[in-house]
Amino acid sequence: MTGPQQPNRVCALTGVEIPIIQAPMTFIAGAQLAAAVSNAGGLGIIETTSEQGRADLRRVRELTDRPVGANIVLLFNRDPKMVDILVENQIRFVTTSAGDAGMFADRLHDAGITVFHVVGTLADAKKAVDAGVDGLVVEGVEGGGFKNRFGASTMVLLPLIADNVDVPIVAAGGICDARSMAAAMVLGAEGVQMGTRLLACADSPVHANFKQAVLDADDNGTVMLPLGGRRMMRVIRTPAAQRLDTDGTPSASALESVQRLYFDGDLDASVANTGQVAGRIDDLRPAAAIIAETWHGCRDVLSAAAARAARYV
Repeated sequence: MTGPQQPNRVCALTGVEIPIIQAPMTFIAGAQLAAAVSNAGGLGIIETTSEQGRADLRRVRELTDRPVGANIVLLFNRDPKMVDILVENQIRFVTTSAGDAGMFADRLHDAGITVFHVVGTLADAKKAVDAGVDGLVVEGVEGGGFKNRFGASTMVLLPLIADNVDVPIVAAGGICDARSMAAAMVLGAEGVQMGTRLLACADSPVHANFKQAVLDADDNGTVMLPLGGRRMMRVIRTPAAQRLDTDGTPSASALESVQRLYFDGDLDASVANTGQVAGRIDDLRPAAAIIAETWHGCRDVLSAAAARAARYV
């Protein structure tokens, strides 16, 4: 006999119906995409690294009345006034990343804001919990963007951290559908974060050329570029990325041109953060369809897996 059903802590802390969070992709995670995700029952996230992202904290309220969160990249934004901006725009959930989890945790909590910190190692997870965060986003190296050269995959990292912390976990890296969400839940997550899957959707603001590059990607469709020391960056494998993989690290000017790639469709202008899961994406459905099919399908997948396992009992 099973006990009473326990509430999903990610849903409880975010105020959403479906424990699917949209990743805070710089320049991409603005009002348009965040509102589409939130209106579908998940949690849209606004990035605050760019000026446009910060402006979209206000604009998103014109597009949805549902909960919306924000992300603070601590490496680039250390201004305590950011907390005041979030409060002014009725943000009640924040993910922090790329820095010391304790930098803003107390100020955010004092403002009534729930805080999850993004981690890529067990040591960082323990440090973030000790700093008082409410939960973790555990991201494996298959995810797009900045990564640790020696980092572990989600399949390894997620259960390792789940065994060592008591806070709710959102799994990130390699998540794109019902099966991958179900796997994350089995490994200890109470929710998932999707980035690449949602940049390649009908509601994403990026250029059709970038979306098509994701659709064309196979299981070798991304490359990890070195940034010095342990820092790496996973990007989609375009001719420009392949040249950098051969010739050296991306220059600052190349990275600064990423908006030309994202929004003008010039795939040779820069390199674009993209997860390995691009190799599993073959359509550009609306965010609402992706979120609904992922969530409802997740439960079907878990039931089917339990039935298969029962055959061997």
